[in-house]
Amino acid sequence: MKHSMVSRRHFVKSLASAAALPIVIPASALGRSHRPAPSERINMGFIGMGSMGMHNLRGFIEKPDVQVLAVCDVNPAGDNYAGSGLKGREPAREFVASTYAMDSNMSAYTGCDAYSFFWQILERDDIDAVCLALPDHWHAYMAVAAAKAGKDMYSEKPLSRTIHEGRLMVKAVRKYDLVFQTGSQQRSDQRFRHACELVRNGYIGEIQKVYAQVGGISRPFPHQEAESIPENFLYELWLGNAPSAPYHGERVSGAYNTEEKAWRAWRPYSAGHVADWGAHNFDISLWGLGLDRSGPVKIVHASDAEEEELTLMYSDNPPIIKKKGPHDGMIQFIGSKGWVGVSRGELWASDERLLTLEMKSSDTRLYHSDDHRRDFLNSVKTRSNPVCDVEIGHSSSVACLTSEICMRLERTLEFNPIKEKFHDEEANHLLTRSMRAPWSL
Repeated sequence: MKHSMVSRRHFVKSLASAAALPIVIPASALGRSHRPAPSERINMGFIGMGSMGMHNLRGFIEKPDVQVLAVCDVNPAGDNYAGSGLKGREPAREFVASTYAMDSNMSAYTGCDAYSFFWQILERDDIDAVCLALPDHWHAYMAVAAAKAGKDMYSEKPLSRTIHEGRLMVKAVRKYDLVFQTGSQQRSDQRFRHACELVRNGYIGEIQKVYAQVGGISRPFPHQEAESIPENFLYELWLGNAPSAPYHGERVSGAYNTEEKAWRAWRPYSAGHVADWGAHNFDISLWGLGLDRSGPVKIVHASDAEEEELTLMYSDNPPIIKKKGPHDGMIQFIGSKGWVGVSRGELWASDERLLTLEMKSSDTRLYHSDDHRRDFLNSVKTRSNPVCDVEIGHSSSVACLTSEICMRLERTLEFNPIKEKFHDEEANHLLTRSMRAPWSL
């Protein structure tokens, strides 16, 4: 990857100097006696202040051992994100300031800086960890840059836009010995963990198949008349490594829409629903089957599949079928003695006694996390891998992206999960993508 100075010259030639470092208010001044001393807090910066960025900011700032020092977004403020209310760097900064001022009974708090350019956060020696919540095409570049800057990362899913980029993320995190939590937060939910433990310990018999309710793929952005770029919105930086394209609100919208009118629907920036929700539902399917850090050997196209829907084959393991199953739950494990289904907030089973079953001391127990962000912070302190480490995020992303490629080419594909290559040259061309200068990995 080229050094960030290249992009700085390209975008911020007029910058004279960095802003003054923020003041870190001591615990006593904040009026929260349970707050650790400043030296014991994890100083965080947030890059990407759309809906998920703001959601994560709210979740992290309530942790007494976190100090938010900086926020960053290409948009100063706007409503072109999911949910109600303004998002962007200034609303984020104001939220941090008002939160800390309220906690300390102060009239104002000035210890959080708001930046337009991500490297301004990465270059700060006083920031320990960053939270990354950006369009998918930015995930790999940002993670590798953060790794080179020595920052631990909490990064939104899906892990990467291409399989090659995901592997580079794994290598960078390992090279610099960093903590990386993928934001597939269903792994920190008791219902999903219980469903997977029932499966792992044979309570529904031998697993025959798994259903994962996941949708379709993104598509090229349709022809639209160009719109005026909103004032102070750094559109060229939003595009970044993606191909040059005229501005349109539906291209950059952060709404949770994988079909149209939002970046998740368009191919340069996302693989679509198959990645957006596959990063959740394929992820739990793999967790239940014990297939973390692996990849499929065959992706069976719907035209060849037994159930007329794409199917992922993992060597001699049960198939993972990309469709809603016959029972309740976005993920359904079908066994020889019963079934279990799980969705957010709900758990179902063929025998209701399984829902409250207490695991035996001899049973296999899975990583226990009830708070995805707390789990990340604990890992930062202990230097251990969190519940959804970068390699786990990558294996889930491989399931998503091999599915995307199969659906784009409309044929069954064989895949080597060790080499991460298809037995198909056209498919192999889709394992990576070119990046627009000056961005490169």
